[in-house]
Amino acid sequence: MKSLLALLLLGASLQAQTPRPCDRACLENFVDLYMEALIAHKPAQVPLAARVKNTEDGVRLEPGDGFWRTAQAKGSYRLFNTDVEAGQVVFLGTMREVPSLPVIVAIRLKVVNRQITEIENFVVRDAFYAKQMEDLGRPGEVFATAIPEAQRSTREALILTANTYLSAIQRNDGKGKYEFFAPDCNRFQNGAQTTNRTTPYPAPPPPPPGRGGATTAPAIPEATLKVMADLLGMSCEAQFKVGYFNYVTRVRDRRFVAVDRERGVLTAIWAADQPSGKYATFKLRDGREITAGPLKPETLAIVEMFKIEGGKIRRIEAAQMTVPYGMITGWSSWEDGMSAKPQDARDAK
Repeated sequence: MKSLLALLLLGASLQAQTPRPCDRACLENFVDLYMEALIAHKPAQVPLAARVKNTEDGVRLEPGDGFWRTAQAKGSYRLFNTDVEAGQVVFLGTMREVPSLPVIVAIRLKVVNRQITEIENFVVRDAFYAKQMEDLGRPGEVFATAIPEAQRSTREALILTANTYLSAIQRNDGKGKYEFFAPDCNRFQNGAQTTNRTTPYPAPPPPPPGRGGATTAPAIPEATLKVMADLLGMSCEAQFKVGYFNYVTRVRDRRFVAVDRERGVLTAIWAADQPSGKYATFKLRDGREITAGPLKPETLAIVEMFKIEGGKIRRIEAAQMTVPYGMITGWSSWEDGMSAKPQDARDAK
């Protein structure tokens, strides 16, 4: 009898130590549990590991600080990238923040043995563009469409395609090979369509008096305005062939945080350095000289989700924000953060 009891106790102990798998539905449910804890301002409401790491906009904070204090409600736009193999899930969508303003959020969670061990938040506090995202209604259906098993790319191939895209942005001169775009590729940035547009790009309203700095921005050169207007009507590939993104001198801190082979969906988190100054003026592929990009050194922190089929990018959705020049996204060493070396989700620190 004692031997039987000992065996039962040993079995229970081994079962407790064995990591419990978390499938697609489980990981995506963790996002909802996490958002509900945010809204309640109660970290204890969601199962957090004892040594959970939490960042917001690249800055490490304790759970309960930052957006934990101000999140108010879920939004209507919801897009997931779920990596069961790595135990990671990325959410791109909208929420509400005090005082009832819509915000764009990107949330990455890592789940181990049904506990959250890593939390990475990006909160784009721009109500105008958050509304643009919600006005889309829902993400493109291609993101949820499974790829036939025989046609699925390897994890490494999906990362290679996305990394090739990032490399093509760095000092883009229009002379590269951009066959990694599918003919029907479309890109959306902060909820706004930035390729194949048939209508003008949505212009945000001016800031209220006394807020948001200067009420008038420096005039954009006429030649640049013309190029920008033309670009919006172009395909993903055609835009790269123009060479417009030349003012981005470094694309670094490249982390590929979630890879879903079943659906061909991948999320990259990366930084784009725009040093301005002499780098802001350059020649396009056709010889025209323009001045583009920000007026002062800036870095864009970007969470970008790709749908890739047969090595071709079909759709891109991104959340992006301006951060101090040279800032890393909070999960890399300084050396990796300043490097263009791709980092796989399973290598995340």
